Amino acid sequence: MKVLRLTGLTVLALAIAGGAAAWLFRADLGLKVYGGMATRQMHIDRMASLPDGLSIAFCGTGSPLPDPTRAPSCAVVIAGERLFVIDSGAGSTTNILRMGLPAGEIERVLLTHYHSDHIGGLGDLAMQRWIGTGNTRPLPVSGPPGVEQVVAGFVGAYTLDSGYRTGHHGEAIAPPSGFGMVAEPFEIGTASDPASVIILENGGLTIWATAVDHDPVSPSVAYRFDYQGRSLVISGDLVTEDSPGFQALAAGADLLVVEGLQPRLLDVITRNASAMGNDRLAQITVDILDYHTTPEQAAAAASAADARALVITHVVPALPRRSLYPAFLGQAGDYFPGPIRVAEDRMVVMLPAGDDSVAFESW
Repeated sequence: MKVLRLTGLTVLALAIAGGAAAWLFRADLGLKVYGGMATRQMHIDRMASLPDGLSIAFCGTGSPLPDPTRAPSCAVVIAGERLFVIDSGAGSTTNILRMGLPAGEIERVLLTHYHSDHIGGLGDLAMQRWIGTGNTRPLPVSGPPGVEQVVAGFVGAYTLDSGYRTGHHGEAIAPPSGFGMVAEPFEIGTASDPASVIILENGGLTIWATAVDHDPVSPSVAYRFDYQGRSLVISGDLVTEDSPGFQALAAGADLLVVEGLQPRLLDVITRNASAMGNDRLAQITVDILDYHTTPEQAAAAASAADARALVITHVVPALPRRSLYPAFLGQAGDYFPGPIRVAEDRMVVMLPAGDDSVAFESW
């Protein structure tokens, strides 16, 4: 039997030949690889993988401060098969689509307040929801007084585009009646005199809202979802210690989602901005200290609520590396014994019906 022996030169020649073939046919190879990727992505059914109960998928966990790893504020709450979006920061709709969530099936958007980092993606979200399944009714957008002005502005800005979409794809794909959004305002108390109101109650789901302190931003609200014996609360932006309504809303919740600003880290930015003569940035980073919540305060609120878990979102300042999380959380673990997580885009937290577990995944 003959044994084939390959010399170093032969191996090198074969490698060169293989590389040359790959180079010549790289377009065909790329097309084949792309076909496989597209097929896998289109077969993802995230909704089918979720247990019955409540879940929250984070589509934006950042703030107005630039963070390459985070879009501004956005979360998708999933109650059974129903989808609700809380706030819609710029770029967050892309994360909804990347997670494989069906944008066309979004039932409603609920806005906590009208800072730009919480509303900047509304136009894109409404467009994707409209085209996603050919919705014949506009996207409902709920919020405290002022939501009418926000919605009218986005609808006006996207009206020309809606005509292009229908003209190009036809009414079966882009029915004119489904374009845009419709504002659904609700009355709310004040942070100092709060009263929780029911925004929606049907199908076993109840959504509550209460006024919180984010002065001078007013009104500003937090939301609570109750479904199948599980509950979660989303704070929006607030000062927890000056928001008695939030403390009442959070009582007994399985999951608290609270914004977080770490003053010690932000002080690093302030000092560097001052040293560089950027007085404007230095002033802004000082100004924002008085209307946000620290991780330690968020943890204390979770403990007072007897919550099962705490997720801190609206991360300030930017944390492009996980190795920075301990410095961001500070002494939060001293105030709350349960699990504390720093929110990341495409993080999912599941609260299955029928037990008291809290499960975390990344999509």
